[in-house]
Order: sequence, then structure tokens, then C-alpha cells
Amino acid sequence: MKNQTTFGHVAVIFTNIVWGTTFISTKLLLEYFDPIEILFIRTVIGFLALCAAYPHRMKITDRKQELIFALAGLTGSCMYFLLENIALTYTMASNVGVILAVAPCFTAMMMHLFFRGEEKLQWNFFAGFLVAMIGICFISFNGSKLQLNPVGDILAVLAALVWALYAVQVRKISSFGYHTIQNTRRIFAYGLFFMIILAPFFDISIQPSDFAHTVCIFNLLYLGLGASALCFVTWNFGVKVLGAVKTSLYIYMGPIVTVLTSMIVLHEKITLMAAMGTCLTLAGLIISEGLWRNIKKQR
Repeated sequence: MKNQTTFGHVAVIFTNIVWGTTFISTKLLLEYFDPIEILFIRTVIGFLALCAAYPHRMKITDRKQELIFALAGLTGSCMYFLLENIALTYTMASNVGVILAVAPCFTAMMMHLFFRGEEKLQWNFFAGFLVAMIGICFISFNGSKLQLNPVGDILAVLAALVWALYAVQVRKISSFGYHTIQNTRRIFAYGLFFMIILAPFFDISIQPSDFAHTVCIFNLLYLGLGASALCFVTWNFGVKVLGAVKTSLYIYMGPIVTVLTSMIVLHEKITLMAAMGTCLTLAGLIISEGLWRNIKKQR
């Protein structure tokens, strides 16, 4: 059990490292595709990869379970990314980054509401949340002036709420007893279903010629196979082993990975404020996870 818990932490850390680097791939792909097109293609690739990795048929034993899978597909595979991408067209990326970092708090409240007594909230969770949010603000704004945009900022808040709802559904799904890859594949299938329903409301025009560029193929495969297929499996596994609240705390790592990736890949200089924000965000994660108490016990 201890080894499984350790693997759960490693899986979630890996997930957030990959997710923290996806902005580079997305940024490159936006020259060729719209956000909704990128989302659809990466989800299709992820779904097909999961089918190949675990081709066993999934037999649902309860119709209520099917509804939970549908809700997970709607929230996690479809609405979260749509709201996030649309929010970015209305407000600054820094605003969206900070607002989405509130997701762990929303997740904790949702879990307390739906699973009373299973994942108890202690003072260190809220203390760590406050420290991490200050750090994330330092990283995201980095000395720039805060500019509020009601439409974009509200959409970002809704995205964070939707992700919290997704975490609740995954927590329920983890108790059904199916294989994690089967669970993720089912969620992706419903995500694609809802994207197809919403397609008429967006201008989607994917052409074969769009895939002629090597940069498109490489980055779509990275998003589809890595960030979607593999990382959603590892994330869902983390929720199953660690619980939704502890798993969601690793979302704090996202801005840190983004800063480091920008420095390494895009050769952007890290500022003093970003460095301070990184330290504060890591401190918030340690406090929220209660790791500091384990360190004190070992002394």
C-alpha cells in the first residue's frame, strides 16, 4: 500500500510536469489550428492510443455509472478546456493562470460536500493554499499590472469549478472497480461525443494539408499521446490512490514548470519575483500536503 501511495505521488508529479510544458506545443499549434481543433485532435489521438493500449471491452454493470462517465467526459475532457481556451481570448493569460490555480480549493469543497468524512480538510490545507496563491500571483503577474476582464475572468472561474466537478466524478469512478485505462478511455469517448455536439457552434475546418508540417505532427502527438492519453491515466490513478484533494494540490506545480520550461526552451530570463513566487508555491504545496510534519517526525 505504501509503495502504491508513493507511485501515486510520482504519477501525479509526472502528470503536472508534462501538463506544465504543453503551453509550448499549444502555442506552436495555434499558428495552424484553432483551440477547439487542437482539443478535438489531441482527444482523438488519446482515445485511439488508449484503445490500442488496452483493447478489452468495458462492460458497465449499472446505468448510473454510465451517467457518471458522461459527466466526467463533459467536464474534464470537454468543458474545462473549452472554458479555459475561450477565457484566454478575453483576458490575460496571467489572470487565467492564477484563477485556475484555485481549482484545488474548489475540489476540496466539492469533495467535502459529496464525500463527507472521507477526505478531511485541516488547517494546513488552507494555510498552504494561501502561501501557494501568493507565489502563483508572483509568477503569473511578475511585476505587470493586474487587469481585470469580467467575461474572461468569470470563464476562468467556471473552468476551475468544472475541473473540481471532474475530480468528484473521477473519485466516484475509481470506486467502480474497472481498469484505470478503461475509465479514461470511456471518459475520452464521452468528451469527443460532447465536442461533436458543440462543433456547430464553432468554426471547425480541419484540412489534410494542415498536417503537412512536421511541427504539427510532433506537437499533436505530444499532446495526444503524452498530455492526454498517458497523463489522464496517471492523473486518474493518482485520484484513485491519493484522493481528489491531495492530487489536486499538485496543480500548484503548473506555473513553476511553465517558468522553468520558458527559461530552458524559450530562453526567457527568470526574474527575482518569479523566483520568489516559485519558492512560495513550493512551500505552499509542502504545507498543504503536510510534508513538513513528516520531516519533523524524521528528525
